Amino acid sequence: MPPITAPLKRGPWRYLSDRDVLHAALVTVVALALSLGLLWVAYLVHVWRVAARSPLAPARPMTVLVFGRRLVHDQPEKDYQQRLQRALALMRANHTEHVLLLGGRSNSSGLSEAAAGRRWLLNHELPPGVILQLEQASVDSLENLRHARSLLQEDGPVARVLPPVALVSSRYHLARCQLLARRLGFDSVPVAAEPTLVLSRRYLARLLTESGYLMWIDVGLRWAAFIGHRRMTARVS
Repeated sequence: MPPITAPLKRGPWRYLSDRDVLHAALVTVVALALSLGLLWVAYLVHVWRVAARSPLAPARPMTVLVFGRRLVHDQPEKDYQQRLQRALALMRANHTEHVLLLGGRSNSSGLSEAAAGRRWLLNHELPPGVILQLEQASVDSLENLRHARSLLQEDGPVARVLPPVALVSSRYHLARCQLLARRLGFDSVPVAAEPTLVLSRRYLARLLTESGYLMWIDVGLRWAAFIGHRRMTARVS
């Protein structure tokens, strides 16, 4: 049984002891208060639009990045299975020849999210000829993309131009993925795991949470650029 503090070691919570992250959080809270909460509404609308409008396939063949999610007894849970199903559909429709599964270990023992994803795909008749690569060192979306960037670049002093990528994740997660991918230099398009956006109480909670994360990141980066704080800006680069 994982310790009760395990969730605090993943996602944005693991950065709460970082002064730059806390600086960004303070600025975001001030901006939110000055806007009487309208700032969060604006980010919620953006997250909802990306969630609703993202396609089910890229317009051209691309490298596919599949974002992992916390496992349940070393098995992909529902959201992660939908992401893997979408990746499998893209492989079968010849939309990709290279799939990179992202995600480290959900806890100190057991499979990584990427390894669990590979096992799931191999149990569902993976098409021949597809390169299946794993990124198993990350614990959040920013690290997912940083490590993916390193894996997709050649070793040496001159990095190869990154290939265009399709970001496959749950609809509620795509706006954050897209923002981070662009900041890290990817030519990327969001691709939705779910066939349609179906609003429910659970899904609205997901959208609200994601809009909060996105606001925190984006406002912090804009503030850092405004005051010329290079260290804060470099956190997402």
